[in-house]
Amino acid sequence: MKHGRMTTTTPRFLSPPEKTMPEPLPDPDWLALRRKMAVTERWAYFDHAAVAPLPTPAREAVTDWAADFATCGDVNWTAWARRLETLRRRAAERFGAEPKEIALIHSTTEGISLVAEGFPWQAGDNVVLFEGEFPSNLYPWMNLRSRGVEIRWVPTRHERFDLQDAARLCDARTKMVAVSWVGYATGWRNDLEALADIADRSGALLFVDAIQGLGVLPLDVGQVPIDFFAADGHKWMLGAEGAGLLYIRHEHLEQLRPLGIGWNSVKHATDYARVELDLKTSASRYEGGTPNMVGFAALGASFEMLCRYPIEAIAARIIDLGQQACQRLKRLGATIASDRAPDRRSGIITFTLPDTDPVALRQVCLERGVVLSCRAGRLRISPHAYNNLDDIERLISALESSLKQQR
Repeated sequence: MKHGRMTTTTPRFLSPPEKTMPEPLPDPDWLALRRKMAVTERWAYFDHAAVAPLPTPAREAVTDWAADFATCGDVNWTAWARRLETLRRRAAERFGAEPKEIALIHSTTEGISLVAEGFPWQAGDNVVLFEGEFPSNLYPWMNLRSRGVEIRWVPTRHERFDLQDAARLCDARTKMVAVSWVGYATGWRNDLEALADIADRSGALLFVDAIQGLGVLPLDVGQVPIDFFAADGHKWMLGAEGAGLLYIRHEHLEQLRPLGIGWNSVKHATDYARVELDLKTSASRYEGGTPNMVGFAALGASFEMLCRYPIEAIAARIIDLGQQACQRLKRLGATIASDRAPDRRSGIITFTLPDTDPVALRQVCLERGVVLSCRAGRLRISPHAYNNLDDIERLISALESSLKQQR
């Protein structure tokens, strides 16, 4: 049978994944990480909050997968499938969860929708949302209006808000508080413990869109009592698009209506002749069909690489690079829109330069080998741990050239 076939040949590139978490490097070697990022040969890349470049291990995983399926078809399918389980286990260890609480999903949007549509809403229930969120964490909840669910909006300004405003909107009919861990526009980092406490006081659950922090900012769901999170891996986790993670605290699994059910949702997934709807007792029940094997192979390889660095060290490195970039930008006359207080800062920095067109500035930067984004009328940079001071110098030099052209 297709997916149940045992491996009969193992190409040299299909070595079995490690069974234990790789040992973190005692003294993080950021240059070694940089050498695994081919993008640095051409670009000073500051756009990880959009789409990250693939590191060498992920690129090799993609080419290995392509070579194997081109020459062997599905002969080694089960060996590749084991890599999915390794990724699930690694993610659980990294974020303080249990493997049974991690589902491998195709996008953040898919994860949000699975929770939003699977929750047992009753007419008159409400969900608390935050103005200015990325649309993926708004539309699935707004779509619940047709089921009689009220949407309550917390007012924000540049992604900042008063916790008391959120608390005042929660009552006995609030069933979910949905928020981004880190705002995409300015990088404002929310206090998840405080929000979890607000939700808990009204009997609500907390859903977190974690895509702008997961993998580079510390998060332990054993310590921070969030109920769900979702994140695609193509940003800070340096994975390929179309492969991400969904966390469902196990006690809530049976509360959600199962969606996307298929052959891979049941305990006897590869026994196709046994037609019984006996769902898995883990979040993997949501992986109903054939997985994005190549996408998860890439994400798994990137995740393995990042796990060799303590997450606290990665976070400190990214924050430090951001601080140095801010200092240089201010000397250039930039106004930093991002909050850089220790408990609010993240890997995202947005800024403006006086009397300039950010779109035109970005284009000149691209022409000079510097990659960044425009968001909400501002320029946005998002350095990763492999970036260095040379990249920041290239950024400043490109901006200076842009300013001369516009003035």
